[in-house]
Formats: sequence, C-alpha cells, structure tokens
Amino acid sequence: MQFTKLSFKINLKKYILCFIALLASNFLSNLVWADYTLNMTPGVSKISHKIYHLHMTIFWICVAIGIVVFSILIYSLIMHRKSIGHKPADFHENTAVEIIWTIIPFVILISMAIPATNVLKFIDDKSNSDVLIKITGYQWRWQYEYPEHDINFFSNLLTPQEQIDNKDIKDEHYLRDVDNYLVLPVDKKIRFLFTANDVIHSWWVPALGIKKDTIPGFINESWVIIDKPGIYRGQCAELCGSRHGYMPIVVDARSDADYKKWLETKIAENKKTATPPAVPATPKAETKKSEPNSTTQNKNNSKK
Repeated sequence: MQFTKLSFKINLKKYILCFIALLASNFLSNLVWADYTLNMTPGVSKISHKIYHLHMTIFWICVAIGIVVFSILIYSLIMHRKSIGHKPADFHENTAVEIIWTIIPFVILISMAIPATNVLKFIDDKSNSDVLIKITGYQWRWQYEYPEHDINFFSNLLTPQEQIDNKDIKDEHYLRDVDNYLVLPVDKKIRFLFTANDVIHSWWVPALGIKKDTIPGFINESWVIIDKPGIYRGQCAELCGSRHGYMPIVVDARSDADYKKWLETKIAENKKTATPPAVPATPKAETKKSEPNSTTQNKNNSKK
C-alpha cells in the first residue's frame, strides 16, 4: 500500500488520541487508587532515605543521558533525512569518536558507582546497635524475639476467614493486619537477625527500607533507625507456599518512653504466664541392710 500524506495524518491522529487516552487513564487511576505512586517513597528510616536519594541521583543521570541521546537522534532524523537531499557521510571509522564514546560511559559509570558504594557501606554497618531483634519465618507466620529481655511471641494474620471467603465486608487493612505487632523504638539503632524454620521467606517493610531473606540454617543481618513513630506495614516477599499472601508484617514504632512501658508490661506478662520449674522429688533414703558380722558368722559355722 502506497504511503501518502493523508494516511500519515490519519495515523498521526490515531497515535495522538491513544496517547491522550493513556494519560487520562493514568490520571483516573491515580484518583481511584490512592496508594498508587510512580516513584519510590523516602520512607521513615536512615537507610530508606539513603536508598531514595541514591535512586533519585541515578534517575536524574539517566534523564540527562536520555535527553542528550534522543536530542541527537531526533536532530539527525530531521536534519539528515534523504527527503531534503542530505547525503550520508562516507567514512569507515574515526579514532576521536571511538575514544570519546569509550571515555564518556566510563565516567558515567564511575559517577554512579561512587554513591552506590557509599550507600552499600552505610547499609552494611551494623555496629553499635541499641536493640537486638531476632526474626524467624514460619509457614505462615512470623516469630519475634527480644533476646535481651527474654520476650518471644508469634505474629499471625488477623483477617477473619469470612472476609477471605468473600462472606463478609473487607476492612481497610484486609490481609495486612496481625494480632501481635513488632514494637520498636524510634531514634535507636535496631539490629535484626533473620532466619527461618522451614522454607525461605523474605521480611519486607518498604517504609523502613528493609528486605531480607530468611533462610533455614542461615543468619542474615540488617539494621534500622526509625525517624518517627507510626504503624508501618509490609509482607513476605518470597513465594513460600500456598499461604504466602497471608504473612503480613506490622511494625509499631514508638517513642523511647512508650517503648520502655511496653517492655515492662510484656516482661510482667511473661512472669505471670511462666510456669515455675518442676522441683525434682528428693529420693527416699535407702535403708541399708545390716550385713552379718564376720565373728558371729564364724561362731555359727563352728557350732555346725
């Protein structure tokens, strides 16, 4: 089919209408889905802030590269097209161009590698922690331990089965609420130890900037400093079985005073529920049988 100016105009109108429809659907989806975002969130921890700023740095570098590349591409398509009589250059290679397009990507990669390395070093520094938390993944729940205070509890899905079976109205935190929250203090360096009891799970809370696999027989580590109090939700991010979608995570970040009150309450509850150790029964004293005297035994023998 011969390509004419009329067909070009018709196709151009179609493309423009499709683009407008795509933008409209995007804006409408933002109105419908309140949680829908196009970018990462800064989060509420030191690590999440670092990750966000690194992401934005790399993003703007990519934007600059895109602007330069597409500007040259569009300029070449317009100014060097055959319809205006432009003749292509006749050369095989150019040493200067080869050197330039080798050095520029090298400089770009170094400019990306330096901030990325600094962030990775920051994330890997787990020293001088104030609080220690051990997290164990189970099918399909989480176990939280505070080894320094002898506190240990499980966190299970709180959503009723009626909502899962569509027999009841789903609440605001459908499949994202638990019976026992992980309570943490703000402005304290919290060190996490991750492991699993059965299969590989992944403890993921986006607002904290933490996503660590929990592997049976292995210990993974991470840490966090939470900036402000609040409730922060996450979930298991590793396909761990049929009820993988029923392993939510809820972190309750509290001020230092509220956190200490919670610790005192939890320790008091543990003392009430703790069963005293069984006292072993004292063994009864064995009565020693009197052994026959050797002299009397000799007398008896002599009488015989």
